[in-house]
Amino acid sequence: MDDVEKAILISFDESGAIDSELKLQAVNFCQKIKETPSICSLCIEKLCFCKLVQVQFWCLQALQEVIRVKYGSMSLEEKNFIRKSIFSMACLEGINDKMCVVLDSPAFIKNKLSQVLVTLIYFEYPLIWSSVFVDFLPHLSKGAVVIDMFSRLLNALDDELVSMDYPRTAEEVAVAGRVKDAMRNQCVPQIVRAWYDIVSMYRNTDPETCVTVLDCMRRYVSWIDIGLIVNDAFIPLLFELILVDGLLEQLRAAAAGCVLAVVSKRMDAHSKLSLLKSLQISRVFGLVSDDNDSDLVSAIAALITGYAVEVLECSKRVNTEDAKVISMELLDEVLPTVFYVMQNCEMDAAFSIVQFLSGYVATMKTHSSLQENQMLHISQILEVIRTQIRYDPMYRNNLDMVDMIGVEEESRMLEFRKDLFVLLRNVGRVAPEVTRIFIRNSLASAISSSSDKNVEEVEAALSLLYALGETMSDEAMRVGNGLLSELVTNLLSTRFPCHSNRLVALVYLETIERYMKFIQENVQCIPLVLAAFLDERGIHHPNIYVSCRASYLFMRIVKLLKSKLVPFIETILQSLQDVVARFTSMNLASREPAGSEDGAYVFEAIGLLIGMEDVSLEKQSDYLSSLLTPLCQQVEVTLMNAKALNPDESSLQLANIQQIIVAINALSKGFSERLVTSSRPAIGHMFKQTLDVLLQILVVFPKVEPLRTKVLSFIHRMVDTLGASVFPYLPKALEQLLAESEPKEMVGFLLLLNQLICKFSTLVRDILEEVFPTIAGRVFSAIQRVVDSSVTETNTEEIRELQELQKTLYTFLHVIATHDLSSVFLSPRSRDYLTSIMQLLLHTSCHHKDIVTRKACVQIFIKLIKDWCAKSSGEEKVPGFKSFIIETFATNCCLYSVLDKSFEFGDANTLVLFGEIVLAQKVMYEKFGDDFLVHFVSKGFPSPQNLAEQYCQKLKGNDIKALRSYYQSLIEHLRVQQNGSLVFR
Repeated sequence: MDDVEKAILISFDESGAIDSELKLQAVNFCQKIKETPSICSLCIEKLCFCKLVQVQFWCLQALQEVIRVKYGSMSLEEKNFIRKSIFSMACLEGINDKMCVVLDSPAFIKNKLSQVLVTLIYFEYPLIWSSVFVDFLPHLSKGAVVIDMFSRLLNALDDELVSMDYPRTAEEVAVAGRVKDAMRNQCVPQIVRAWYDIVSMYRNTDPETCVTVLDCMRRYVSWIDIGLIVNDAFIPLLFELILVDGLLEQLRAAAAGCVLAVVSKRMDAHSKLSLLKSLQISRVFGLVSDDNDSDLVSAIAALITGYAVEVLECSKRVNTEDAKVISMELLDEVLPTVFYVMQNCEMDAAFSIVQFLSGYVATMKTHSSLQENQMLHISQILEVIRTQIRYDPMYRNNLDMVDMIGVEEESRMLEFRKDLFVLLRNVGRVAPEVTRIFIRNSLASAISSSSDKNVEEVEAALSLLYALGETMSDEAMRVGNGLLSELVTNLLSTRFPCHSNRLVALVYLETIERYMKFIQENVQCIPLVLAAFLDERGIHHPNIYVSCRASYLFMRIVKLLKSKLVPFIETILQSLQDVVARFTSMNLASREPAGSEDGAYVFEAIGLLIGMEDVSLEKQSDYLSSLLTPLCQQVEVTLMNAKALNPDESSLQLANIQQIIVAINALSKGFSERLVTSSRPAIGHMFKQTLDVLLQILVVFPKVEPLRTKVLSFIHRMVDTLGASVFPYLPKALEQLLAESEPKEMVGFLLLLNQLICKFSTLVRDILEEVFPTIAGRVFSAIQRVVDSSVTETNTEEIRELQELQKTLYTFLHVIATHDLSSVFLSPRSRDYLTSIMQLLLHTSCHHKDIVTRKACVQIFIKLIKDWCAKSSGEEKVPGFKSFIIETFATNCCLYSVLDKSFEFGDANTLVLFGEIVLAQKVMYEKFGDDFLVHFVSKGFPSPQNLAEQYCQKLKGNDIKALRSYYQSLIEHLRVQQNGSLVFR
């Protein structure tokens, strides 16, 4: 072993036993050898004598690199030497009377050799080395070793150059075209003849070689003359190989692959149709009923589905009636087997079931009426859909327990089913009655054979019924024909033994909710609906996921049926007594926090029921009192004993109070403001008492953020429910909420004030004047770090909270200004913050990265100008405000910020902001007249004079659109004039 071989072995070592420094030296040594002039002769010599596969691979790799990089600079002698040597190795010929050992090496070495040959072909075929393929053919008589090498060469040619399955450069595409054209003209017929002879000769004695040859041939069918394959010799041979029992299964599968390549070859539709008909493909249909997991069945399945796709495509492209009839006949012949394959065989990845079936269904839309066989096919398509959407029983426990595997499988199926349900909708449009009958029969079959063992069949049948509901319009569902009535009645009256299964229970409830438009019109179904949701199939289901979802869906149903449920209120409340008791019972320790969500929906449903005016005042009061009184008592007991609780007890009590607030909040959603304030003030009084109790929570637990959030949410609800009668409770509520000044709490507080202002407008002036100074002091102190919204620390949670506070502040200021409450800024206690507010608004209107926020600030300025500035030149309402607007706001916001190139006129939001800036100028002119105009023009229009004159003219006119258009063109002109530099500042 010489130094070169040692270095190659060390460089390839992956054992970790070699020192890294030594390995690096070996790699560098090998690289230097590659750069020597004698590298080609060295590599060929090693390939002749060395049996070490690492050395062989390195030498072939080096040869390939040298040819790729240095081919243009090689001498003719060197090229001839490489060509002759590599070809001799591939053909099992001696080099200088010595046999080369490469073809005795492993497959990856022979593949590398074939790649070197392809690299030579890239540069030399057909102009320099025109006989490469023809010269190879006589050597095939040497047997399987050379046949294998020739097949590897053709496979490598396809992989490296010809196949369009890989991205190619323009040069590679041109070379591939040149090579294919030359091969067609020169040697393809001889190669095809060689393939035929080899398969005929070796089919019984060496089937593995035949498999290699046929797999190679399959690649070439797409671009060679199809007549070389489709003839009286080759097609019968291929079908004979497919159909004869006893042959190697891989050989039969390889033959099927070749026929599929023939079927898939692109050609004129009429020619393709003749070809497909001539194949008599029905001969292979029986093979798919064999062992479904075998390679042969997979190959036959791919052939049959590929054939069906091509027939369907032909049916769309042919333009004569005869051809259309033939294509439909071929489709009718193959479809039953295609349906069998779809349901029983492993599908080829390239074949899309949905795409093919959607294409076939689309052809039916052109027919005025469906024939009997097409109706049969529709039924089979529906059967395929049902089979495909069924869950695999192996995942049953995972899906029921919702473990990681179950979650993944459920997500996968949800995505997988989308296209299948689209197909179902299409089928339903083409054959609505057939579709409904199929779904009815599926449901009936699931009902009759229902047991714990057929969970997946029941779930699939219910999913089909749900999907059918999605295809129906509200009107069609309301009218509901006899079959729909039968379907819904069967659904409601059935109790499946597998109802304990999570997926079955969920889809059952979702399906009932889907058909509520029908139930609305058929009130006789309501008792069955209520039973389904209120018994162990729904809210009382043992699975928490099902009971939670049932609670939500039940709330939606109550919203929909509402007054139609009045006769059933007693029954419903009785059924929900245990759920309600989890909240109203004094046995707090037994309550499970996990029930809070479904509890909220249950209480919302109850609120919607008992909050109707159809319920008498007496009953309404009794119902509401029976719920609110025990809930409030629990809160009061907890608040009284708060100091005596240990940490564990305190944590449990706080969790319970949270659930109670959520329940009361949800309950109140069913009561309208009109009912509780006008028609039945006694009900409103009960909610006021409840609010009074819950506000105590803020006093006793001032620093428990989750509780504060829940109480704040309830105050929001009471503002909507109690209207102006909530006012007496606001001072206390706002005082307690202001006790905490964390950014997140301040955001919630500002949102509450926004709601109050939007609902009551100037009625909240006194309240606002009271709290505004405190708000301003805290917020300005908090957001000082993020006044410039481009700060680099935006990755921290604290900064994010402060930015959210700042954003909410702008909304708050905007709401104040636009609801005639700007006088709040001028109250004696608030005036100290006026300068800070103006500076913040100015900076934001000019520089904030959020355009919508900038627009809001400009709108605030416009409103303040209108409120605080009179047209006359008398005493100023706000001393200094006029000069601030003219000298600072107008110049900085209306001119400099717009001149900045970051102000993009191509952006829709920016254009809206620009419109507000132009409107601000109009308002300033209306209020300040020439005081504004003279100053603005002197600052903004350095030259020429006519620009200023035109601007003044547009500003004084009444056409705001013309002013906006002119001002935009003016700004663009000034940008060009100043070359992006605002030197006139």
